[in-house]
Amino acid sequence: MKGRIRISEIFGPTIQGEGPLIGRPTVFVRTGGCDYRCRWCDTLYAVLPEFRDEWTLMTPAEILAQVEDLAGSVPMLVSLSGGNPALQPLAPLIALGHRKGYTFALETQGSVPQPWFAALEWLMLSPKPPSSGMATDWQALDECVAAGASGPRCVVKVAVFDDDDYAYARLVANRYPALPVYLQVGNPASLMTLAGPGREEADIDDLMRRFSWLVDKVAADRWFTATVLPQLHVLAWGNRRGV
Repeated sequence: MKGRIRISEIFGPTIQGEGPLIGRPTVFVRTGGCDYRCRWCDTLYAVLPEFRDEWTLMTPAEILAQVEDLAGSVPMLVSLSGGNPALQPLAPLIALGHRKGYTFALETQGSVPQPWFAALEWLMLSPKPPSSGMATDWQALDECVAAGASGPRCVVKVAVFDDDDYAYARLVANRYPALPVYLQVGNPASLMTLAGPGREEADIDDLMRRFSWLVDKVAADRWFTATVLPQLHVLAWGNRRGV
């Protein structure tokens, strides 16, 4: 089992729907397991141990073979997500993919620093705001920022549901002034049950109202270095899995 990676799903090519790579064609490698339990998690099937039987232990070579099959062996962006992918031994996969021309982006809440963060092309740190119900380990987040300092393009992305989340995003931005900040509109319809998404259809009108509210707050505060984004994949496909 040593060196194998716990995989929830591999899918694509599709587009990245969030953050600095929004709109970029990508294959997603979603790992299984997480050290957080966010209230509005939209991927509980990759988080909770109840779904462990659906996860597969795979070698880096097996994972890359599936990525290459999906990509038609054309090197492209691979997004490593979860759950929390930082819990998995991903260094060999990244090295193997690099030898074949693939690039890697990873998103994590910043709770588990890894030395192999430096091998990524992109590191998206997404600390969880008050609405998640989780407390930020600031020392661990500092260590994640430091682990990625010598290699990838590192950014901060915060989901914003309400005023408290917005204040938290400002706090994070002030703590890491050198990092670009992306604000993602919260999606209440992403709330899930153990069986899967609570609702596949997204409330687009509600999401756009939230987007307008967040844009207005950023503009009023003259926070002109922040980038405000919706979840593009939700606008296109709702809360369906695997898109």
